[in-house]
Amino acid sequence: MGFTDLLTDAGLAVLDNWLLTRSYIAGYSASQADAVTFKALNAAPDAAKYPNAARWYKHIASYEEEFPTLPGDASKPYTVYGPDVAEVTLNPAKAPAAEEDEDDVDLFGSDDEEEDAEAARIREERLAEYRKKKEAKPKIAAKSVVTMDVKPWDDETDMVGLEAAVRGIEKDGLVWGASKLVPVGFGIKKLQINLVVEDEKISLDELSEEIAEFEDYVQSVDIAAMQKL
Repeated sequence: MGFTDLLTDAGLAVLDNWLLTRSYIAGYSASQADAVTFKALNAAPDAAKYPNAARWYKHIASYEEEFPTLPGDASKPYTVYGPDVAEVTLNPAKAPAAEEDEDDVDLFGSDDEEEDAEAARIREERLAEYRKKKEAKPKIAAKSVVTMDVKPWDDETDMVGLEAAVRGIEKDGLVWGASKLVPVGFGIKKLQINLVVEDEKISLDELSEEIAEFEDYVQSVDIAAMQKL
């Protein structure tokens, strides 16, 4: 019942046939069923041999960063999904036999159990190798584009010195961008400066506090705009 070893041609054929009339492994939207099945593969299926599986794989890859948030039970293995009878799905023209011929019954056992154990061992080794590669894959850092308003005390504040002090703050994950002076009234101009930050490395609250410590120049600091990259 369900999918078999997806690292074999037979298993991929079952998956490809299952996706012939479906966009997702289960239901009508991406779920944990897609996530666990995707993880069971070590690479994209050959589009020439398995076009449906290749199409599905490419589509689900776009959700990879969102896997933890997809609906469903992430603890279920991929083998619980798929056709009820894998052999019939693999070859629909082959109907199940009503009875087995007595001459085909092996009364003395066979090597099937040993072969199954060996296949399971190989599968687990390949899955472990796949997980290791996935863990080693570098993650794309989340970044934000921010516009800050830095207001001086009055119209006599040295704005050149103020901007130099602000740009003098150097941190890993912080890149200063373009700036301009914007009139706020009574001859006073504020410094409006753009910056790009890595969200995990830079706290905007802490950065604002650090800028505000330039007490000779700065009256206040505000976040005027912020957008995720």
